[in-house]
Amino acid sequence: MDFEVVVIGAGVVGLSIGARLSQSFDNVVVIEKHEKFGQETSSRNSEVVHSGIYYPQNSIKAKLCVKGQKQLYEYCKSKEIPYKKTGKFIIAKNESEIEYLENLLQRAKKNGARGRIISARELKSYEPNLEALKALYFPDTGVVDSYSLMKSLESEIFVNGAQVVYKSEVTNIRKIENGYEITVVDDSGDFKFTSRVVINSAGLYADKVSAMLGLDLPEYEISFWKGEYFAIGNGKNKLVKSLIYPVPNENKGLGIHTTVDINGGVKLGPSAFYNDKENFDYKVNPDNLEKFYQSAKSFLPFIEREDLHPDQAGIRPKLTKTGKDFRDFIIKNETDKGLLNFINLIGIESPGLTATLAIAEYVESLIY
Repeated sequence: MDFEVVVIGAGVVGLSIGARLSQSFDNVVVIEKHEKFGQETSSRNSEVVHSGIYYPQNSIKAKLCVKGQKQLYEYCKSKEIPYKKTGKFIIAKNESEIEYLENLLQRAKKNGARGRIISARELKSYEPNLEALKALYFPDTGVVDSYSLMKSLESEIFVNGAQVVYKSEVTNIRKIENGYEITVVDDSGDFKFTSRVVINSAGLYADKVSAMLGLDLPEYEISFWKGEYFAIGNGKNKLVKSLIYPVPNENKGLGIHTTVDINGGVKLGPSAFYNDKENFDYKVNPDNLEKFYQSAKSFLPFIEREDLHPDQAGIRPKLTKTGKDFRDFIIKNETDKGLLNFINLIGIESPGLTATLAIAEYVESLIY
């Protein structure tokens, strides 16, 4: 075999897998179609380090998020990657929402997340400019500099003697004896090579990569969900220090919330709407500003329309078209389908960034 392990995709998860496996396997290569790492979902998100509070107990998302949060903070500290534990507040504006917070806290505790319900008065001590009856507070939630994280992981791959090959797109995978033949297209044309292990971490296109080996399954189909962000300007960003969330909308995700960044910037978002996979872009529609303003002013009373301006947009690779049914990460060695050591990672959306190091560890455990 030309390689022991081929990882398809150099987003944050693919880089994490490459960094981990290159410590224990020889001849590891990460293949990426773009000219740089993290050009899709990994660089177009809120950079939040989640606490694992929303996911069903014992789900892969819950377990890897809680474990991954601790691992990620430790990694960032050891590598001097910028991060900040900002804390997260889910705020209740009426009595029915307080009941929701109580139920959510019980789920969070079962998952191993650390949190508590605080009064309006205590909330004011953290965030004096917020309006709410009560809030659910998670002190360990934070943000990370995702670019610096990915750059560090890429460097680890090189230091371990492995490779990251850019501007190279996988166009076909064929099962052969004891491994796989992979076809790649780059600027010079087509070429083929072989590998004992293939890890599909292709993000938005993971279902298409899976289909190359005949796993064109309905339950593997990815739907694109677009999320837009509007930045808070005119100095109003200085009035918020934490991640502020409304009570989640079961149909539309976590709802428009505040996200702070490492440099003190604050933005609202993301929104969530189903997007045509064949016709999508990363443009922010300025006509949606009013929707963001109306959503935010209920808990950020100081916000005015003129304080908001378009920021960025990203695409989530969700495993549902409705947005309301929970679907767990698919992380699976497809041995039962006759594809030994073809490992699929499909539907890796939030909390993929938080769980990235735990995902890499889990993937390693699946290799025979």
